[in-house]
Amino acid sequence: MITTRRFLNLLLPLAIFLTILIFLWIGLYRNPRIIPSPLLNKPIPEFQAKTIPETTRLLTNQDFIGKVTILNVFATWCAACQAEHSVWIESRHDLKNAQIIGLSYKDSSFKVMNWLKQYGNPYDQIMDDPQGQIGINLGVYGTPETFIIDRQGIIRYKFIGAVSSADWEKTLLPEVQKYAA
Repeated sequence: MITTRRFLNLLLPLAIFLTILIFLWIGLYRNPRIIPSPLLNKPIPEFQAKTIPETTRLLTNQDFIGKVTILNVFATWCAACQAEHSVWIESRHDLKNAQIIGLSYKDSSFKVMNWLKQYGNPYDQIMDDPQGQIGINLGVYGTPETFIIDRQGIIRYKFIGAVSSADWEKTLLPEVQKYAA
């Protein structure tokens, strides 16, 4: 009886340690950019947003219907957003049947306008989300994040993190072309 209890006292911590080790091992092979979104294959949530710089104009979820849309969530205070900005400038020549809409996330429209004057404006429209409510409804974890939305207004793809030229060429552009065809 005493040896059985001692055996169980040794076995239980070993079993817990091995279980943790297995989960850590599995985590090493997962891509941190792939976080399943509950909104994939669902319509973009309803919203109304003022545009930058034309604060009297409103964009709604209905503006995403009829065109394939790349929705890029960015902020001027985000270093990764600055890193990917040149990719969006360069990607404009690849887009014939798609639009790029920016979502200024928890930022000042004044800072956004100055930033775009300095680095260039790749966006067809920019939505102002100073409180981050639209971002929350989209399930944004942080900036930058990019969504591909089809012509029916359905979210088809989500990319987390800064988009590199290789990411654009190998991942995002083929997704856009798939829904723009």
